[in-house]
Amino acid sequence: MKPIDEQHIAEPGLVVLDITGGDEDTVRAVMATLDEHWATSGVVPVRRDPGEPGVRARIYADVLRPGRHSP
Repeated sequence: MKPIDEQHIAEPGLVVLDITGGDEDTVRAVMATLDEHWATSGVVPVRRDPGEPGVRARIYADVLRPGRHSP
């Protein structure tokens, strides 16, 4: 996974989330739930690292802006 640099989190409220789960469905469900609450980069493809357990995904979120289904 690429390193996180200052540009990714240059403003207050911006976060980078690395999600690891046992299976793809779980990781996708977490990304979808976060997308409902915050403005995120959405549900992105998950990846498997050879020799490492589980699957991983990285999303970007702005926790100051509401997501798709927030009031």
